Amino acid sequence: MAFEHEQRQALRILEGIEQGSMNASESSNLLRDADETLVYFIFTWLRERYPSHHPAADAVLSRIGEICRQHPGVTGQIKAGESDAVVAWFQDAYQYRDLDAREFIALVVDKLES
Repeated sequence: MAFEHEQRQALRILEGIEQGSMNASESSNLLRDADETLVYFIFTWLRERYPSHHPAADAVLSRIGEICRQHPGVTGQIKAGESDAVVAWFQDAYQYRDLDAREFIALVVDKLES
């Protein structure tokens, strides 16, 4: 599979935030080097997968908020990534909630790297 390293790194970031296995600084260090569009996708997928009525929403959304508060540069990355044409392509063809983490990351990283 192409881009395996990039996919593993992206999945590590997503799961670290989702599962709480990394603190805000650890997440920020990895996010700092990530593609802005990938950062946008990761945060958007998490927000879509954990709406307010989801039992784990408070924890996941709290971690997202903590990252953004402690490391405002991440917010800038999210905003910059939102305007990428790949985002429009994805949103026209897919629903965030229809893809699990691995499927989502594989699809997005392959598209970003190709």
